[in-house]
Amino acid sequence: MKLSRVFAYAIRHIYLYKRSFPRLMEVFYWPLLDLLLWGFVTVYLAKNAVPGFVAFFVGALILWDMLFRSQQGISVSFLEDVWSRNLLNIFVSPMSAVEYVASLMVISVVKLLLTSTVMITLAWVLYSYNIFHFGILLVPFIANLVIMGWAIGIVTTALILRFGQETEVLAWGVALFFQPISAVFYPVSVLPPPLNTIARFTPSAHVFEGMRAVINTGTFPANELIWAACLNLAYVTFAVAFFSWNFRVVKRKGLLVKIGE
Repeated sequence: MKLSRVFAYAIRHIYLYKRSFPRLMEVFYWPLLDLLLWGFVTVYLAKNAVPGFVAFFVGALILWDMLFRSQQGISVSFLEDVWSRNLLNIFVSPMSAVEYVASLMVISVVKLLLTSTVMITLAWVLYSYNIFHFGILLVPFIANLVIMGWAIGIVTTALILRFGQETEVLAWGVALFFQPISAVFYPVSVLPPPLNTIARFTPSAHVFEGMRAVINTGTFPANELIWAACLNLAYVTFAVAFFSWNFRVVKRKGLLVKIGE
């Protein structure tokens, strides 16, 4: 074994980080997210004695996974077409960009139903936690989480379509970027003022604030739901327009044939 070859190959990969922001972001991204998320959880628990926290934590985890899986259902399904080099075959057919996005949404719903069934069942078996205890009050909030996941997934797909496979890491990282400001395991009031302001324009933050109101008081926070729905409408509209614009750019520049190579 020659160390020169070992170091040469290692340097080859290190050079990739020099000119690739997505790869460089990956180095700092996950530690920063973990620090923010669990740091705010610690602050919240240190200041408040939360009754039934374990049950609340499990419920929040299930709902967050619904958002994450709805985004993954779109992004990963798109990547499967890229990996199998099937994307060009799809778009030489009469299928439009909007139809393709709609089909990804359908796939996302199917995957989400399967994953959520497993998580809800395990939560009931392992922790005696029944999310259906709250009835239909959580349904509109769950729907908003799914829609936000779609918006994130569509934008992520558009970026991968436009900039190529080096941005594939976004498929796993973009949704988690919203987790600290979504206040999944703690209220928005725990966040510092700048992040608090950003959270007010994040649909998932309103969803989890509403979820806490449903769980703690049994009331229906219509104001949080309206905020989440209006923001989601704007974000999904932007996401579809953004995908369509990038799709036209990719076709015009002839980049579609290079995706997956």
